[in-house]
Amino acid sequence: MKAIIQRVTKARVTVGEEQISSIGRGICVLLGISVEDTQKDLEYMVRKILNLRVFEDENGKRWCKSVMDKQYEVLVVSQFTLQCILKGNKPDFHLAMGVEQSEPFYNGFLQQMRKTYKPELIKDGKFGAYMQVHIQNEGPLTIELESPTGPNDPKQLTKLEKQQQRKEKTRTKTQSESTKEKSALRSKEDPSASSGAEGDVSSEREP
Repeated sequence: MKAIIQRVTKARVTVGEEQISSIGRGICVLLGISVEDTQKDLEYMVRKILNLRVFEDENGKRWCKSVMDKQYEVLVVSQFTLQCILKGNKPDFHLAMGVEQSEPFYNGFLQQMRKTYKPELIKDGKFGAYMQVHIQNEGPLTIELESPTGPNDPKQLTKLEKQQQRKEKTRTKTQSESTKEKSALRSKEDPSASSGAEGDVSSEREP
């Protein structure tokens, strides 16, 4: 699961000419759900987002207070495009969770947010709709957050595995060449260590 968190002075979501929701000072969360996300990811992200210290305290000291500490609002907007992988210059979204699964998952995320914080302070957009998100970023401050058990793209893993294999082959080849060089050097310094040494010893044993 991925999220883009922005500290805002105000934000709102509209669909066409209709305003769906709006908040004053607080945070706007753009949320991207992946095919591999679980309840564990959901709970991790809710906990991190609501406890993220992006506000100042009463004395003006920065990075001290969370949105819950300040009793500010939260606007959550579903954004599957955060799970984008580029194929050349074309976006690919096969890592994003499908609509049938992601809508109840997204609603579960909102439910957990409202359970953890004041429900009346949690707002959201309109799932699956073509939205306009109006964000007045304060700072600007934008933080990217990802759950630790995020998706592993098989194609990316294959690429990484191939890169690792090439590194191993290069390392093995280098070590082999180094061993040969050392062996050749020892042969020059000590003739008895050469391949002909055994023949010399055999000749000494003859009567």
